Amino acid sequence: MKVIYCDGSIGEAAESEELEIIRHTAAHIMAQAVKRLFPQAKFAFGPATENGFYYDVDLGESKLADSDLENIENEMKKIKKENLKITPYVLTKDEAIKFMESKGETYKVQHIHDLTDVDTISFYEQGEYTDMCRGPHLCYTKELKAFKIMSVSGAYFKNDRNNKMLTRINGTAFKTKEELENYLVMLEEAEKRDHRKIGREMGLFQMNEEAPGFPFFLPNGMKLRNALIDYWRDIHTRDGYVEVSTPMIMNRHLWETSGHWDHYKDNMYSTMIDDDVYCIKPMNCPGGVLVYKNEPHSYRELPMRIGELGLVHRHELRGALHGLFRVRCFTQDDAHIFMRREQITDEIIGVVNLINEVYTKFGFKYFIELSTRPEDSMGSDEDWEAATNGLINALNILGLPYTINEGDGAFYGPKIDFHLQDSLGRTWQCGTIQLDFQMPLNFNLEYKDENDEKQRPIMIHRVCFGSIERFIGILTEHYAGKFPVWLAPIQAKVLLVSEKFKEYGNKVYEELKKAKIRCALDDRNEKVGYLIRQAQVVERVPYMLVIGQREMENEAVSVRCRDTGETTTMSLQEFVDKIKKENSDRV
Repeated sequence: MKVIYCDGSIGEAAESEELEIIRHTAAHIMAQAVKRLFPQAKFAFGPATENGFYYDVDLGESKLADSDLENIENEMKKIKKENLKITPYVLTKDEAIKFMESKGETYKVQHIHDLTDVDTISFYEQGEYTDMCRGPHLCYTKELKAFKIMSVSGAYFKNDRNNKMLTRINGTAFKTKEELENYLVMLEEAEKRDHRKIGREMGLFQMNEEAPGFPFFLPNGMKLRNALIDYWRDIHTRDGYVEVSTPMIMNRHLWETSGHWDHYKDNMYSTMIDDDVYCIKPMNCPGGVLVYKNEPHSYRELPMRIGELGLVHRHELRGALHGLFRVRCFTQDDAHIFMRREQITDEIIGVVNLINEVYTKFGFKYFIELSTRPEDSMGSDEDWEAATNGLINALNILGLPYTINEGDGAFYGPKIDFHLQDSLGRTWQCGTIQLDFQMPLNFNLEYKDENDEKQRPIMIHRVCFGSIERFIGILTEHYAGKFPVWLAPIQAKVLLVSEKFKEYGNKVYEELKKAKIRCALDDRNEKVGYLIRQAQVVERVPYMLVIGQREMENEAVSVRCRDTGETTTMSLQEFVDKIKKENSDRV
């Protein structure tokens, strides 16, 4: 694909860059369309994104309706047909400011003033529309093949709530119409799978205005949550982890020592206790460090694998909150491993294998990203190099492919991130392994070696699920609420053909409870077809036990399977054994 760069040269774009270039060009064409329809419009930022593009626009007193979005898209189609040549040029910073001032683009002017490390600004022109941009872009507007305006939302200028709320117009673009159509179909399916919708239908969780970003788990949601946690505990106990619990509120000085106060305080909640500042923990790691420091350790005890299902709180902008995916409090399935330097590779391999086991269990594919030292970091070059090489060595031994994400490590160490792919092809960053030389240094952690000399342990921070809440949201959409039997909030539901079978139905229900099967009884005076549809389609129960005359006479159950729609008659004990086997097969 030919593109034009900001210096006016034309070249072939790398395949990996094509989609971003297409979407960036689409943002400019959309801005041109908006300007034609709303001459008063002033523009802020219009970047390409993972799923499309957007432009933040100040429309004055105008509010966009659905018909306006259609009009914008139609105007974009006109601009495409006009086949306008896209031409770059460069201005000095002062010239750029004067140019944007002449156009009344106050947000662009402010942005240029904020660019302290540049002397020149590049622009791209298409017809009557000109926008500042570093490019590259498509060479002509007709080369934008497939696009669609998707929605409108609000966004503060520069994401600062002290600034004016702008109109964010969201769109998407692809190389071909077929790719666009496939994406729209995927979105339609994703809407059906929306964990917020399914969560309401299945009674999993709720969000309330009284506590924005703080989820309420309902009885069925707690059953699902506890089943997931039980699985977590089983595999971690098997792999030699111990579990601890650390306080939710700890003194500011702890967070200063860990480095979080300097690097993360804007996302932390704090309060005054006894005339001192205390912080609600945004991470579990400093608490885990204090657990290790509680008593002296020998090299014989290492590695120490300390797990914690810790509730953490982080301040997120209200506009960024989204169901269970983006919340202000969540439970991290943390573990902190304290080890000798020579144990680094083996421990990382062990964690990678554990995470692989978990994701494979749920049918996720995934890819791995290695994130290196960020600008805002702590520690020596030597430690960072050793930590990064430790992660690379483990991945190479395992033969796992990975990509490098430069500068996106934690402030205390490099990390491996696991991006899993769900049934719709969407990716989610969940698991992470972070190697840390710094926190053991900050907290003066020690152990005695073979010669009874003091040494400093190395620390691994790691999660499998990432956040229990977010992972439940992902699983809900991945399975469309049709959870595997071992995870389902209600594993079996007893349904009565009529009220005269209530006594036997209650007996079946009580026997299921005794067998510790998560079950429910629907004894409403409704047609059994309705009860089946409610249990199978809305509540998504794996097995429905239909109780009628034949079942009562034979002391049996007719088992209807959610996934196949088939019905099989068996004894109650056979069914209990079936569920128990499916539960035990999870590990």
